[in-house]
Amino acid sequence: MSETSANRAGQALALEIRQLSFAYVGRPVLDDVSLSVAAGEFAVLLGPNGAGKTTLLSLVTRLHDRRRGEIRIGGYDVRRQAVQAHARIGVVFQQPTLDLDLSVTQNLAYHGALHGMGWREAKSRALVQLERVGLADQRRTRVRRLSGGQRRRVEIARGLMHSPRLLLLDEPTVGLDIASRRELVEHAHRLCAEEDVAVLWATHLIDEVRAADRVLVLHRGQLLADERAETLITRLGVDTLGEAFDLLVGTQEAACE
Repeated sequence: MSETSANRAGQALALEIRQLSFAYVGRPVLDDVSLSVAAGEFAVLLGPNGAGKTTLLSLVTRLHDRRRGEIRIGGYDVRRQAVQAHARIGVVFQQPTLDLDLSVTQNLAYHGALHGMGWREAKSRALVQLERVGLADQRRTRVRRLSGGQRRRVEIARGLMHSPRLLLLDEPTVGLDIASRRELVEHAHRLCAEEDVAVLWATHLIDEVRAADRVLVLHRGQLLADERAETLITRLGVDTLGEAFDLLVGTQEAACE
């Protein structure tokens, strides 16, 4: 466990991963990764395409499962206590998963039904979440009529329907314009500050990371850093997070040669 993770050991942890390793067809994808995300914390899982970000999130959600190590959500083991663990997690996948021919409310209500909600409760919760993301006035609109940014906000609203304590977002801004990207990043930070939701935001885009954000740098399946972005920049003696990232990756590449 990293020093940063160890310092949060006494806090309520929304996600805890210990010594996670995974190989695909004999090829290592993740190598002894340990990290944790506390309640109300915004953490960025930063790495290039192919770093292992999506694989890590897939293991947390059990889309993949043949791995070594331990994963706990809200203190519950995702294998031995799967129902309790996954009741506490919401997910926005990299690929859009909304039904384009259903209305916004229908998409959310269907998700609610999967979590055991009746239609009345699901509709009520959907309205609350849509108001939170600023789309209550679009609740009867078919999803295909929404912009890319609006669809992503609907997916976040859907992921929060069952009041999870952890929200995973896998490259959520891919394909969005600059304004929509900024809006989505801002909304995720508000969820942490106002709702005490823990957010793990996976991205390859360095400009989505704020100076005060905790950044988890993942490259070639290894966790190279786990600290605030501004602290990492200072520690490495560089001017930007991009330079810090290049230095970390370059050092790892040299060690592998």
